[in-house]
Amino acid sequence: MVTSAAIVSLTRQRLHARDNHVPRRFMSASGARVILGGEVTSDGLVQSIVPSARTLFGPRGVCLAGANGPLFVCDTGHHRLLIWSRLPSEDQVPADLLIGQADFSREGRNAKSDIGPATFNVPTGVAAADGVLAVADAWNHRILIWYGYPLRSNQPADVVLGQADFTGGLANRGNSAPYDNTLNWCYGVAIANGKLIVCDTGNRRVLVWNELPKANGTPADLVLGQKDFTTRDDNAGASASALGMRWPHGIACPKGALVISDAGNNRVMVWRCFPSVCGTPSDFVLGQDDFARVDHNRTAYDPSSSAMSMPYGLAVWDDQLVVCDTANSRLLGFELDELSMDAPATGLAAQHGFADKGDNRWCAASRDSLCWPYDASPSSQTLAIADTGNNRILLWEMAP
Repeated sequence: MVTSAAIVSLTRQRLHARDNHVPRRFMSASGARVILGGEVTSDGLVQSIVPSARTLFGPRGVCLAGANGPLFVCDTGHHRLLIWSRLPSEDQVPADLLIGQADFSREGRNAKSDIGPATFNVPTGVAAADGVLAVADAWNHRILIWYGYPLRSNQPADVVLGQADFTGGLANRGNSAPYDNTLNWCYGVAIANGKLIVCDTGNRRVLVWNELPKANGTPADLVLGQKDFTTRDDNAGASASALGMRWPHGIACPKGALVISDAGNNRVMVWRCFPSVCGTPSDFVLGQDDFARVDHNRTAYDPSSSAMSMPYGLAVWDDQLVVCDTANSRLLGFELDELSMDAPATGLAAQHGFADKGDNRWCAASRDSLCWPYDASPSSQTLAIADTGNNRILLWEMAP
């Protein structure tokens, strides 16, 4: 007979089981080659996060547009976008341009003024491709698009989505329900294969424009996570499933697939082929062993190669999917050709083993540690990482 005490014992053993998979180290063992921002400089002096061309405050978005730059960073806590025209080759190189504040010493939502085509309120996501720049201006509930990378500070955006014009800033344009041309806390944005993809996080959905919009307020063509454009319920108003989502944030499009990080359900959703019909359910998930489970680290205290806690950022780098496993302060690497339901990670960065977690491994920040990484963006051999909790950007090379 199995007693209740025996069941409790077995459960505890399972919850505390350590993951003995040997991780593949996909990042250079020497740590980041370049650090931008951060609270401690290379000479050991503490650096204030007072706004300047060298400081960052909770940067949540990063995009490396080419092997030599430009580098775009959402300096979220300072409500500005910083631009390095070329990829920095040493620590603490100052940014060249900014958008969102009158100068590098200022901060404040919408530059403490009216909403405009060059202001931000909690910018969080950034994407760039073929000269087009898109920024998720989350708390203004809009996406700003530049056709041509900005060449001067505070160059105004060309197009706004989610609002009718550059002066609007209300969630869902002040309506009680969302529509195909409104946004609510849009945290993630991507440009892929001629499409614009937005994680409309507060509406618990992903919107897709099949072509890059050229007019303000252009409605989206496709919605995922909900069955229609006018519903915004958690998990599409039902239990967790292959269709609904709770807190979509990161976007990746490897080999014709679509991958969305569903941070609120502690999982990553995968569509093998890019959907063309609204409400198409995902094909499988990573981080959970079925569509119904949603607990962080699968209810265990320790993570594993198959469990996640609030995964936010995604990137495709050298035939692998990189997941920012944010609350576990680590990066996970999944082989693209081996993606399937509940596939374990094979690659690991910023922790010693798959069962380890902790901000900076419960130590002071170092060149190979992370504290709540929100985003990652690769180009060639370099991965740019928004190391948000450490107020810095890392430029970290691939392991030889």
